[in-house]
Amino acid sequence: MTFRIVHTEWSDGWGGQERRILAEMIEMLARGHHVWLATRADAQLATRAKAAGIPVLVFPFSGKFDLRTIIPLAAFCRTNAVGILNTHSGIDAWIGGFASLLARCHLVRTRHLNLPLHRRWYNFVHYLADHTVTCGEVMRENLVKHCGFPESQVTSIPTGVDLKSFKARRNRESVRCELGLDPHHFAVLMVGVIRAVKRHEVALRAFSVLHKQLPNARLLLAGEGPMRQGMEELAQSLGLQDAVQFLGHREDIPDLMSAADCLLLTSRSEGVPQVLTQGLYCGIPTVATAVGGVPEVILHEKTGLLVPAEDVNGITAALLRLHSDQALRIRLAATGKAHVAEKFSLEAMANATERLYENIEATH
Repeated sequence: MTFRIVHTEWSDGWGGQERRILAEMIEMLARGHHVWLATRADAQLATRAKAAGIPVLVFPFSGKFDLRTIIPLAAFCRTNAVGILNTHSGIDAWIGGFASLLARCHLVRTRHLNLPLHRRWYNFVHYLADHTVTCGEVMRENLVKHCGFPESQVTSIPTGVDLKSFKARRNRESVRCELGLDPHHFAVLMVGVIRAVKRHEVALRAFSVLHKQLPNARLLLAGEGPMRQGMEELAQSLGLQDAVQFLGHREDIPDLMSAADCLLLTSRSEGVPQVLTQGLYCGIPTVATAVGGVPEVILHEKTGLLVPAEDVNGITAALLRLHSDQALRIRLAATGKAHVAEKFSLEAMANATERLYENIEATH
């Protein structure tokens, strides 16, 4: 069965959510489906989608009742016999909901955040979708058990890693040399937008304790964000200016993962973070906070080490343990890679998405 799919995205940023959308569109296009992206003019996703050969529809998306977007989007869906309209953010969930009603096409809502959705009369958008997709099982359970979503209308489809292309292009030694890392340095890598929910402050405070015990430890922070200046000032105040590198936005994440000795995630809220599935597939031992869907990827003591959110001492202890136990690092790396290959591949994500679309079109 061939599908005609429009994805909508209000965000103009570039993070895990946008990366998943792009990967899904590219894979579905490669499988012979017709795919379009509807987004704002300045969206980074638009530029990357065009480069991948995906047609981009530009609309204002200026608010949830924006008729300048709703009406032409609905007209496009009718004219092009679109069967699935798949929304991804708050504003475009409303716009896509109204457009799908006008176009009489099926509405799928992908929920990327592990936050509650309150089904109330004033939030009637939550009743419009034929089906809601979450990026993890914990997120699905929250919507069903605590937010009133019918169990039959919510499916967990974890974000998949492209096992063919997500791999280091340069060898470990050359990347470490570029980063100024000596062979004896213990490099901790953290990848993510520098914003409050990622809790870079917790990471820096934990690393400060670690560095006092391991002067050869180094912290690599890959990513940009609104809190970067504040975190740079915090690192300076902690005396870590020579031990912490703010790398900014990077396109060579697999290379960085190959160069680091362990991966760190300190978020206070997550769905199923792509950086964890990617890191495990790259074979990097990982310490992560046990929030949201993280425990679906990091099985404690099997594929990584879990610690409570905000637990500075717990994070430090876990990092010290990885540093001192090479056998543990090797074991976690091997089981983590196998876990991702089995459960979190791009192929598995696309297969599940196709099955969902088939079921929607067959039963509605």
